[in-house]
Amino acid sequence: MRTYHLHVPGRIDGIVARDTAHRPDPGPRDIVVRMRAVSLNRRDLLILHAKYPLAAPPDQIPLSDGAGEVVAVGDEVTRFTVGDRVTSTYFPNWIDGRITSAVIDQPGATLPGMLAEYVRLDQDAAVRAPDHLGWEEAACLPCAGVTAWHAVTGGDPLLPGETVLTLGTGAVSLFAVQFAKTLGAEVVATTSGPAKAERLKALGADHVIDHAANPAWAQAVREVTGGRGADLVVETVGPDTIEQSVRAAALYGRIVLIAANSPRRDSLEISTDALASSLLTMRRIFVGSRTQVEAMNKAIALNALRPVVDRVFGFDEVYEAYGYYASGAAFGKVVIQIA
Repeated sequence: MRTYHLHVPGRIDGIVARDTAHRPDPGPRDIVVRMRAVSLNRRDLLILHAKYPLAAPPDQIPLSDGAGEVVAVGDEVTRFTVGDRVTSTYFPNWIDGRITSAVIDQPGATLPGMLAEYVRLDQDAAVRAPDHLGWEEAACLPCAGVTAWHAVTGGDPLLPGETVLTLGTGAVSLFAVQFAKTLGAEVVATTSGPAKAERLKALGADHVIDHAANPAWAQAVREVTGGRGADLVVETVGPDTIEQSVRAAALYGRIVLIAANSPRRDSLEISTDALASSLLTMRRIFVGSRTQVEAMNKAIALNALRPVVDRVFGFDEVYEAYGYYASGAAFGKVVIQIA
């Protein structure tokens, strides 16, 4: 069995492959999953460079997101049988309700990750994958998909006809476009360049604003919404965009804050002028619970949604996958296929 381990933090070639003789055996409540695909998230780069709030132990197996087939189950397992198609969950111990410090363990950080041919999971740490998705698509859901679902369905409900603003073409933003359209919202998206703008429109965005050509893009958001602004802003950038997000929000708008750090700024700064005419609410979220994963999967299956996969790498191309993801060039998810 082949696994990858973060042997030397700080550099991509510090991730090393190892071969072991046997796949893991399940404990009484465990399932063993033959992994078929895994995907990369922003936090995986932070863990690589030892900048993530949860420190990974030495030689940790990376990555939180993966999909595969159940090949063995323990004697006490009731949620799955051999042959089931499953994905991992970002917080294996967060089943429902609010997150607490007791349930913050994560694969690829404090727990062994998914970058392996076989993984052993507690039965509560997995969910069934939507039947219509391929392995590479299903592997995109545990982090970015759930974060976007939480953003548009948590807190005050998103009502049909309301306006959602998304920023850029990262995986969370693209999922948010899809989910918002499914819920009957109008979507305004920002990006840079006409090529990405056309792809956002094809995904369902009603209006696309070039933030490079319009640095004060909040005004453009107000113009395309008839002066109202956005009812919900999915804020995936943080310090570099928060001022414009506040200015783009409707009077009683909601901002869901996903990213709170930036390599250029170490604080969120909002001018009093931007806040003066606003009664908005800001909510911080961090991925979601297993209950939210299952609700998202039902919506994905009902609406036949498909995650946006930018590029798929082979299991021998882990360095190339990390490098490409780190470049920021991807439109959607970067996936590693495990043959």
